[in-house]
Amino acid sequence: MKKYLKKFVFGGIGVQSAAFLVAVASVFWGFQSMFPHAAGAFSAVEEDLSYGWFVPLFSLYVLWREFGKKLLPWAKNRADEESIPAQRSRFEAIGLFFLLVFFLFVGFIGVRGTQLRFEIVGFAGILWTLSWIFGGWKVARKTAFPCWFLLFCIPLNSYLDIVTVHLRLFATSVSFAVLKGVGADIIRQGTMIGAADGSFAIDIAAPCSGLRSIFALMALAAGYGYFAQRKFWRWSVLFASSVPLAVLGNICRILTIVATASWCDPDFATGFYHDYSGYVVFIVAVGCMLGVSALLDKIGTTGSSRPASCGGATGSSRPVVGCGAAGAATLSVFLAAFMVWQAHMPETVLTDAPQIVLAELAGFSGEDLPPAEAEIANLPDDTTFVKKMYTDDTTGDWYLVTCVIGGKSKRSIHRPELCLPSQGFQMVNPRSRAFAGRDWRIMELERGYARPLGFAYTFFNQENFATSSHISRIMRDILDRSLKGRFDRWVMVTVNSSRAGEAALGGFLEKLEGTLWKK
Repeated sequence: MKKYLKKFVFGGIGVQSAAFLVAVASVFWGFQSMFPHAAGAFSAVEEDLSYGWFVPLFSLYVLWREFGKKLLPWAKNRADEESIPAQRSRFEAIGLFFLLVFFLFVGFIGVRGTQLRFEIVGFAGILWTLSWIFGGWKVARKTAFPCWFLLFCIPLNSYLDIVTVHLRLFATSVSFAVLKGVGADIIRQGTMIGAADGSFAIDIAAPCSGLRSIFALMALAAGYGYFAQRKFWRWSVLFASSVPLAVLGNICRILTIVATASWCDPDFATGFYHDYSGYVVFIVAVGCMLGVSALLDKIGTTGSSRPASCGGATGSSRPVVGCGAAGAATLSVFLAAFMVWQAHMPETVLTDAPQIVLAELAGFSGEDLPPAEAEIANLPDDTTFVKKMYTDDTTGDWYLVTCVIGGKSKRSIHRPELCLPSQGFQMVNPRSRAFAGRDWRIMELERGYARPLGFAYTFFNQENFATSSHISRIMRDILDRSLKGRFDRWVMVTVNSSRAGEAALGGFLEKLEGTLWKK
């Protein structure tokens, strides 16, 4: 057995190559939890990341184009591999080590904190750094694109809702101006475009903002430009153009829907055509992208090389060279040991939940309320609720306070911006304000022609770490899960008010502070 193993390692693929395979296998094993997380994100309706299934396949195809045809002859000619010295300065070696440690840390907090975004960044970064360590810069230059292309698997739609608001307003205003200019008898209110006679009304909701199309077209433009444009600056221009082209395609879709409703059949426009007009976005955007690419082909051919060229690595034909046998073996053992240590760390512990107290307020009548059926149905079973309706005894204004206490699942606590649009609300003028020393996120909610409502929310955990920033809450949660080994019990407090305006809502939040919770 030892004889055949020695022949395979030293006479077949070589020590460095075997170490490289062990290192890569360790990374895939250490990130095994990332793959079901990614599959869930690809299938999630709120992310609309169905194109994510094709991203790793395209990366594998690019790797095959770069190195696949050289693997067999490379594996058969390993006699001189061990005699090739590592051409790497001490400064570069130290820099690569710290780069690897950095991506290991990012991946660690992603795996331990169950944060897919950090997992993907760490995974892609580790693979790319390994290609640099084992193969040198020439190989790293060829693997940069397929490794970093994996970042298109990161779900971002649900975390950029503030962008969707501006995209919706922009698309609505442009579409209204164009159609009004050609004689359409329409009116506009916010993100709604309707007929002047009331025969139809089309609201440009969050799914129609075009943000999802932007990410899909960015991935398409990056992949197409990789093969179509051989200069880095031309590839960059084509990639950057994908954003305005996706916005243009979305505007064209809205134009055709409203035009069909105005001059043809409103029911057909808001029904069948609306459901299948998403193809308009990509027909227009992809057509324009091909036009931009053709235009770039006619512009000068001078410039730096693009990130990676098709047809394999230049210079040395070996994908794995330049680390040294001893260094390669040591690195692979270190990486495997790290992944084993990461996988066998103690399970995180669920902390005790804060004790929520919605006390009576002077000048207000209070009524305890049960959770809504939608809250019970859509949130995990270990989520608990405390709700109370306060009514001002003088003005009659009401304030509905809802406290959602999360459990072990991260799905218990979310940003209200994710569920408000599905309830038909349009979020207006969101801003952060401090009341009685606590940060709140406040805004106005509009729905149809009804009077705007006031709205505010904040988060805090069992240690009374409070913030109105969802990003700050996530970062604190990641650090606690990965470094402290505990699941924080977060509380999301929302306040709905019958009166919009910072003065009335702020006055109530000032009174609510101090009576809201106890540790």
